[in-house]
Amino acid sequence: MANLLAGLREGDYSVRLRTKATRDPLGLVFHEINTLGETLHRQRLDAVEAAALLAKVMETIDVAAFTFDGTGKLKLVNRSGQELLNEEPDELIGKTAESLGLQDCLSGSVPRVLDRAFPGQGGRFELRRSEFRESGLPHQLIVLSDLTRTLRQEERQAWQRLVQVLRHEINNSLAPIQSLAGTLKRLANRDPKPDDWRQDLEKGLTVIADRSGALSRFMASYAQLTRLPHPTLGTIRIEDWIKRVVELETRTEVNIQAGSDISIRADGDQIDQLLINLVRNGVDAAKETGGEVTVFWKELDTKSGAFVEVVVRDSGPGITNTENLFVPFFTTKPDGSGIGLVLSRQIAEAHGGSLVLTNRDNEPGCDAVLRLPIHAPA
Repeated sequence: MANLLAGLREGDYSVRLRTKATRDPLGLVFHEINTLGETLHRQRLDAVEAAALLAKVMETIDVAAFTFDGTGKLKLVNRSGQELLNEEPDELIGKTAESLGLQDCLSGSVPRVLDRAFPGQGGRFELRRSEFRESGLPHQLIVLSDLTRTLRQEERQAWQRLVQVLRHEINNSLAPIQSLAGTLKRLANRDPKPDDWRQDLEKGLTVIADRSGALSRFMASYAQLTRLPHPTLGTIRIEDWIKRVVELETRTEVNIQAGSDISIRADGDQIDQLLINLVRNGVDAAKETGGEVTVFWKELDTKSGAFVEVVVRDSGPGITNTENLFVPFFTTKPDGSGIGLVLSRQIAEAHGGSLVLTNRDNEPGCDAVLRLPIHAPA
């Protein structure tokens, strides 16, 4: 037995003893010990492989990871963390979070964004933090993700989309203006002039005035998007608000399914405009198929708080191009401006809410789902 236990301590978990019969109690004991030894060996091997995989992942990920013990001393850092602090791991291990400039990362709310200049890199970082135990002692894992590159790429793509839209809209107005101006100039220089030159001049100037007016309205719409004022909050009763907006739609009857008696804190003028846009879009869609529009609401309790969910449902043809729904100035309507949905979503988000449009399941039509917090956002 002493030799058996010594073998287990040395890591040799395979014990093979012959017994005269499997019914021998001592043989059964050794069989169980063998089984236990093999299980421990597999578990130890799995743990070693898992630790090796974790170390490999830590070294290859492009986020900076730091592990601090209960006293605030650094116990582990990956390659991205070394590059961020611009030091070798031997020089970092054992230093305090305060000496590394990471003291504030050990407390406060997470996730959050930090604007910070580290020895190896500066910029904007997202901080995440979690707690775990090693050998029974508490530790904290800090992860810093560099947002600068992602934000710059998204900013560049946003500028590219904006320039494309501006170029398209401006060219649509300037091209006919330039063409007509050249035609009218040649007409004015003709001698003798044709009998109907006054009518041609009047038509050309009318078209120029119309196109320049359209360009002016386009720029005004763009200014409206960029200058949305901060909401002035007041108490809004949901049922009264919906009835008031629905009464403004005179082209067809809009059905209302009454929900809970809910009041929220919101900017009345802004959310009026938001709901007007949604109802108008729903009616436009329903008229294409001879369908109907229904507005209903309910209260939702989520991890983020209590919300009222207002749904504008139509039985129109549905959404054919979901990718461009919230692209400024994109529209499929002949007389559309392409800012209604964009402005509506901006208003919803300014109130701490959200707006999404989805096609209905198993039925034609679309649901515009608006969520607004019942309590005013901080």
